[in-house]
Amino acid sequence: MKTLIRGGTLVWESGEQTADLLLENGRIAAVGEWLDAPDAEVVDAAGKLVLPGLIDAHTHMDLPVAGTVTADDFATGTRAAILGGTTCLVDFATQDFGETLAEGLSHWQAKAAGRSSCDYAFHLAISEWRPDVRDELAETVRNGVTSFKLYMTYANQVTDREIFEVLSALKPLGGIVGVHCENSGLIDACTASVKARGVTGPEGHPLSRPDEAEAEAIHRLLAIARLADVPVVVVHLSTRKGLEEIRRARAAGQKVYVETCPQYLLLEEGRYALPDFEGARYVCSPPLRTGADRAALWQALAAGEIDTVSTDHCSFTLAQKDAGRGDFTKIPGGMPGVEERVRLLYTYGVCAGRLTMPQLVRHLAANPARLYGLYPRKGVLAPGSDADVVLWDPDAEDVISARTHHSAADYEPYEGVAVRGRAETVFLRGTRVVDRGELIAPNTGIYLTRGRCSL
Repeated sequence: MKTLIRGGTLVWESGEQTADLLLENGRIAAVGEWLDAPDAEVVDAAGKLVLPGLIDAHTHMDLPVAGTVTADDFATGTRAAILGGTTCLVDFATQDFGETLAEGLSHWQAKAAGRSSCDYAFHLAISEWRPDVRDELAETVRNGVTSFKLYMTYANQVTDREIFEVLSALKPLGGIVGVHCENSGLIDACTASVKARGVTGPEGHPLSRPDEAEAEAIHRLLAIARLADVPVVVVHLSTRKGLEEIRRARAAGQKVYVETCPQYLLLEEGRYALPDFEGARYVCSPPLRTGADRAALWQALAAGEIDTVSTDHCSFTLAQKDAGRGDFTKIPGGMPGVEERVRLLYTYGVCAGRLTMPQLVRHLAANPARLYGLYPRKGVLAPGSDADVVLWDPDAEDVISARTHHSAADYEPYEGVAVRGRAETVFLRGTRVVDRGELIAPNTGIYLTRGRCSL
C-alpha cells in the first residue's frame, strides 16, 4: 500500500518546503516536488502543514499513586494522544520496592500491550538501588531501555550517593537519566510550617514547594553529575531560579538537557486560590509558578535553552482529587494534557510569535527523538523514517473543554481556552489512524526499543 501526500507544507526543524511525501510499507519512501507514484492513494494536503509524528516523552498512564490509580490507562491516554497529533509516547515504567528492573518493565509492558493507539516506549524509574539492580543495568540497556528516572522527593526518592552510583554505572553503558528535582527536606519543612498556620486547602500546595526547592535540587543534581562526568536531563523545569542553575552549569561546560511542560508555560499559581476546592484541579509537582517564571521559560524555549516540551500527563478525576479535601498533601498530583499539548504550543507559541514552526517540530519531535534514542526512526520527515505523519490544519479553531476531550479525566485544566490548529489526519507507520479528527484505527501502536541519546 502506497500513499502520496501531495502539495502540503512539510516542516522540519531546519525549515519548511511545499513538497510531496510518499509512504510505502510503513516507512517514508521519498520526499520531493511532484513525486510520481501512479499506484499510490493520493491525499491532497494543500493548505495543510505536514509534520513528523510528534513525541511526548513524559507521561504517566495507569500509574498507581497516592492511594489510587491515574484516570487514564493506555487505552484512553493514547487515544487522546493520537487525536492530538502525538504518535509516540515514552511513558514511565516503575520498579516498585522489592522488584527487579525486569519485573517493573514487564508489568508496564503488560499494561500497554494491544491497548495503545500510538507507538510507545518506556523510561524505567529506579525506586530501590541494590547490587542486583546495578547488575541488571547492562542487560536492560541492551534490550533497548536506555533512559531511566530518579526522584529526589516522594516515597521512592533516592539519596545523593545513589544518584551518583546510578549515573556512574550508566556511564559506560550509554544510558541517560532524567531527574525530578525538588528538595524533599525543604518540602517537608515548608509543609509543616504551612499546616501550622492553618492552611489546608490547595493554596498551601505552592507554599509547600517553593522555587528554592527546585533550584537547590537542580544545583545538587548538577554537582553530582559533574563529578560523575555524565549528562543528565532535568525534567519538568518550572522556575527561573532553576533555569539559572542550568545556565551556570552549561557556562562551565556541563552538558544538561532540559524539559518543560505546557502548564509551566501557560498557567500560574493563582489557580490554587480558586474557590470551592477548584484549585485542586491544578495540583501537580512541581506546582504552577509565577508570571515571571512563565516568561523566563518562554524566552529560554525560543532561545533553544530548553530542549523538549512534554506534558507530564498524569490524570485524575475530580472524585480522586477530593481525597485531599482538608489536607492538600493528599490531593493526587498531576493533570491531563497529552491531547492539548500541540494545539497549545501552536496557538500560544507559533501563532503568538514566540516560536516558529521549525522550532515547534524541534521541541516536540526531533529533539525528543534524539534525546531518547529514537532518531531518525522517529521525529523527522526523511526517507527511511517511520511513516508517522500529521496533517495539521492551521485554520481550525476550537475551544478546549472536558465535554470534547478524550482523556478519562472529567475536568479540563485548560477549560474554555481558545486554540487554533488541529491534527486533521494522522498516519502511524503508514496507516491512516485519524481521519478528519476521528480515530478510525485504535490500538495499533507497538512497543519500541531504543538506542543511545544522540542530541
